Amino acid sequence: MTHATSDPGLAHRVAAVRRFNRFYTRTIGALQEGLLQSSYSLTEARVLYELAQCPGISATGLGRELGLDSGYLSRILQRFERDGLISRVPSEEDRRQSALALTDAGHEALAPLDASSRHEIGALLRALSGPAQDRVVTAMGHIESLLGTPGGATAAPWLLRQHRPGATGWVIARHGALYAAEYGFDQRFEALVAKVAGAFLANHDPARERCWIAERNGVNIGSVFMVREADEIARLRLLLIEPAARGLGIGKRLVAECIDFARTAGYRRVTLWTNDALTAARGIYQRTGFQLMARAPHHDFGPAMVGEDWDLELL
Repeated sequence: MTHATSDPGLAHRVAAVRRFNRFYTRTIGALQEGLLQSSYSLTEARVLYELAQCPGISATGLGRELGLDSGYLSRILQRFERDGLISRVPSEEDRRQSALALTDAGHEALAPLDASSRHEIGALLRALSGPAQDRVVTAMGHIESLLGTPGGATAAPWLLRQHRPGATGWVIARHGALYAAEYGFDQRFEALVAKVAGAFLANHDPARERCWIAERNGVNIGSVFMVREADEIARLRLLLIEPAARGLGIGKRLVAECIDFARTAGYRRVTLWTNDALTAARGIYQRTGFQLMARAPHHDFGPAMVGEDWDLELL
């Protein structure tokens, strides 16, 4: 086992996370004996909140959702039951389990906690400007996306939207960083992405060109561009999925959006250029119906690889 202290870089990051934990728990008052001036601890308040969101959940499911020790959770639930805050009825799916739900008294106990939480968080955010609030929310979304379980039962939903100011800057930065880390691409690749994204912004024809951004919790997690190549030919460019968001079907959906848009815009063919090392993207293109047309070795971005041209004829 490798300990944090044997890796100076990791040890520094561990210290930074612990420092943030101390700051955050102090800021939200999690170390107070009663959360939000109530008689409930942070964990007890979370249990009440989850029961309100998921009526009928079992104790096993609740423990899994909150990551709580079964014995600790059992003691909390026993207290809540004695206080008349929760009810238990046999589960229809598994008679060995009980379905938990808040009683009217439980909802009454939760209501002031929920209201106080909204008030205190609102007070924290109101001290910041609108853009600063957005940066806080975005940073939290990044943490949730990176440390959460991709595709898990509790994964937040994602959505697609068209580009907004700042989106292409994110596309350029993330392509440069991710492709350098994962494939060893040098700065020439980032320069190419900047050129493509800049040309899109400078000459964008909304009727025939489009950019989609995949987003979750206000954080950008994917992108793709459809640009005009010729009157009857569209080119798919800059498909990217953040590592923490892979496996959710986002890449497949982005490519499908491009193809649907190309048909609506009157194109007869969609073309693209990729590299043999990008196996996940190539798999999406192949399953979507693209045909490999040509291959050629190159060193354009540093490592030796094979560039590939793919086409899809639109019927």
